[in-house]
Amino acid sequence: MTETGAGVVIVGAGHAGGTAAALLRQYGYAGPITLVGDEPIPPYQRPPLSKAWLKGEADADALALRPLGFYGQQSIELILGACVTAVDRQARRVRLADGRSLAYEQLILATGSRARPLPIPGADLKGVLFLRSAADAEQLKAALGPGKRLAVIGGGYIGLEAAASSRALGAEVTLLEREPRILARVGCETLSRFFQAYHEARGVRFELGAAPAAFEGEAGRLTGVALADGRVIACDEALIGVGVIRNDELASNAGLACDGGIVVDAGARTADPAIWAIGDVTHRPLPLYDRMVRLESVANALEQAKQAAGAIAGRPPPPPEVTWNWSDQYDIKLQFAGLAFDADEILVRGDPATARFAVFHLKGEVIRAVEAVNAPAEFMAARQLIGSQRRIDRARLADPAVSMKEVAAS
Repeated sequence: MTETGAGVVIVGAGHAGGTAAALLRQYGYAGPITLVGDEPIPPYQRPPLSKAWLKGEADADALALRPLGFYGQQSIELILGACVTAVDRQARRVRLADGRSLAYEQLILATGSRARPLPIPGADLKGVLFLRSAADAEQLKAALGPGKRLAVIGGGYIGLEAAASSRALGAEVTLLEREPRILARVGCETLSRFFQAYHEARGVRFELGAAPAAFEGEAGRLTGVALADGRVIACDEALIGVGVIRNDELASNAGLACDGGIVVDAGARTADPAIWAIGDVTHRPLPLYDRMVRLESVANALEQAKQAAGAIAGRPPPPPEVTWNWSDQYDIKLQFAGLAFDADEILVRGDPATARFAVFHLKGEVIRAVEAVNAPAEFMAARQLIGSQRRIDRARLADPAVSMKEVAAS
């Protein structure tokens, strides 16, 4: 069975793809738009999965990017629960697993990423879980509650958010991290110490330098995580949060350049003038840091959706944005902006003991990145200063008595 389609085809109905479809209409694009997703539900927000959704504070309607009726009203065709298996660049068609094919004039690849598995014995036991999709989150939520024992493998933000939500549901939580500290890949030591202490005060147990060697079980059901040092961490469920693998196989098989993600330019274009790529799946330039990077954030998905939709609709390119992200754990809101490339000094403003402080990563007198804990003024001002690369007075920045407005004006 074949569909002719044409217009814009978007492969991937996540945050990036769903936003791109909506922006195309907002920007005045009048041609056909087809949005293809491999999940059975319309585009939704993923960040709440490890927070509000897991704790039962959000429902499907709250997660949805747009009401279901929006797509029909905007003449956006949704094809859900469908897998795109190939891109024929010469014919400008994409093939679906069920035999259909869709013609395109412009193609946006928003295929995202998938959870990275742990290639150890017992990984197929019931009770070994991931947290990447709404279905994953629902399965984890159903497994938690008072007296349940959860092992979280991976001390990044997803693991910490899941640990916080699981404690709120009454589960016992042990977090296993192979590095000497949590957040080793994504945060500074000050942040690592703060969050570990905050979680420990709320009952989370940490095992650092702990390498899982196998999942143990009985009758096909998980009973524990065996570590390389011989110990076994007893648990009812184990959540694997050790990073992601970008879904760039479709692009690679079509001959597009990939380097741990689909290589794009500053406007989200691939080397093929008819194909854009956006979101987690891309390897993109950040001129501010003079390098190519891979970003996993809603902000990145939104920025690249604007770039692709704007270009297709004939609008001028949007201004570059400073990358940012956030994490909610208990009553803590962490906001971070920029990247700590080339930083040669760390400056802490405020006292971590008060759970309100900001860590600035400086290169000389220029802010390259900030990690702000319950400090929205520091986050907002730093984001602007990172973008402008204006020099600041370090002494005034270090003094909480000097407002961030004054720091930015100095």
